Amino acid sequence: MLLDDRGYVALLKLYLARTDYTSGALFRPSINGGTTGGGHLSYDAAHHRWTGYCQQAVVDIDIHQLRHAHATELINAGVSIEAVRRRLGHASTETTQIYTLLADKVADDEIRAARRRRDRTGR
Repeated sequence: MLLDDRGYVALLKLYLARTDYTSGALFRPSINGGTTGGGHLSYDAAHHRWTGYCQQAVVDIDIHQLRHAHATELINAGVSIEAVRRRLGHASTETTQIYTLLADKVADDEIRAARRRRDRTGR
C-alpha cells in the first residue's frame, strides 16, 4: 500500500496513539479484539477485521489486493524482482513476475493526481 497519502498516515498515527504502541508486532490480536496472548495478528483475524472496515466504508476491496498493491508499488519504484520475491515469500521469481504485469506507472500517476484533487477539494 502506498503510504504517501496524508489520510493513511493520519490514520496510522491515530492507531499508534490509541494503542500506546512502543515496539513489537504493530497489529496484535489483543489490540484488535482478539485474544490477549499477544503475538502477531493472524491472517484470518486480519481478514475478518479488514472485511468489517470495508463494510463500514462501503467499499469492496479484498485484503489480498493490498498485497498486490504493495508488490506493484515496489516494482514501480524500481525495486528488483528478486527483492520483491523475497518480500512476498515467493519460491520463484516466476510467481512474482505476475506483479510486473500489474505495474503501470500511468495508473499510479492517475491515482496520485486523484488524491491531490481530493485533498484540494475535499471530494
